[in-house]
Amino acid sequence: MTMLQEPVATRSARRPELEAIRAFVVIGLVLFHSALVFDARDDFYVKNDETTGVTMIFAGLGVVWAMPMLFLIAGLGSWHSLRRRGPGGFARERLGRLGVPLVFVTVALVPFPQWIRQGAEGSYLAFLPRFFDVRLELADFPFVLQGEHFETGHLWFVVLLLAYSMMLVPVVAWLPRDRGERIRARLGAAARRRGAVLLPAVPVAAICAVVGLEEAFAGWSRWAYLLFFLYGFVLATDERFRAAVRREAVPAAVVGVAALLVGMPAFLAADDPFTGMSGLAIGARALYGVAGWCVVVAILGLLDRPRAEGTGGTPRPGYVATAALPLYLLHQPIVVAVAYGVVRWDAPIPAKYAVLVAVSLTLTLAAYELLVRRTRVTRYLFGMRS
Repeated sequence: MTMLQEPVATRSARRPELEAIRAFVVIGLVLFHSALVFDARDDFYVKNDETTGVTMIFAGLGVVWAMPMLFLIAGLGSWHSLRRRGPGGFARERLGRLGVPLVFVTVALVPFPQWIRQGAEGSYLAFLPRFFDVRLELADFPFVLQGEHFETGHLWFVVLLLAYSMMLVPVVAWLPRDRGERIRARLGAAARRRGAVLLPAVPVAAICAVVGLEEAFAGWSRWAYLLFFLYGFVLATDERFRAAVRREAVPAAVVGVAALLVGMPAFLAADDPFTGMSGLAIGARALYGVAGWCVVVAILGLLDRPRAEGTGGTPRPGYVATAALPLYLLHQPIVVAVAYGVVRWDAPIPAKYAVLVAVSLTLTLAAYELLVRRTRVTRYLFGMRS
């Protein structure tokens, strides 16, 4: 048996809870990015004259688990895709599903928020050459294109996911079959021990504490995201991992909440919580890493309810689950465009925020329905299957 030939025990039906989580996170990003318009600390593309610090506290409750969860779910899916397609087929599929929309949306949508940030001075078409005036810099891998006005914007998630997928291919292709089987067997056996599934929090906490956090990437280090992606890949290889996550869901929730209750005040009190090297900042980031992994495990375990055999076929993915990637690609330019008008109103923050969320979400869903999903070409450009 090769590493990519999944044993019968891991062949399971589609997991609707993962699709629901992914859809929830993507829709939640509309709420999150809308809140940044009113946040006193974040440098979002559009800022309201009146700001508040309350949004940072509420955003932290979602930031600690939402994007790590997306990377973990992507890792889970990568295992099954690699098993079906092999390393070469997986690489081609990832380049099509992620590379094509990355290039298209970078050209078609990403310059718009940056133009708004610059004050929307001059025509948008005149701004485009300045946006695409780029140079190659390998030091910030995988963000190798840099420029005065150029940015990947909200596509940083797609850039990282594509890079992690391409990094995974040679590892899987070159790992000897017998060694891969031995590693998986040992990890599966270890997962049966109480608390073992919580131990991956230690490397995550170490990266957060030592390397620091990157505010531009939803408050996590790109290398911590890599760990979540790899953890998801490993979790998919053996049903014993899934059973361990279900078993340890409640302890994980307790540890995660405790780490948040201690770490969040320390994080807010530190002078530079993202990269500072004071004892308070390092400790706060370590607790942040522990909380992130434990909350992810708790959510996965509490929502995982395996279907009994003979209760029906594999369920079809829901509407929003199928639309998750296009909605992610579309949402931020729409939020910025709506916010550009809303911040000019003479109204309190709650009223502006409610209108911003409602209009942005409606327009995002409408853009997907009318402009993306109805033709083969647009589905391909936004990373959807035919």
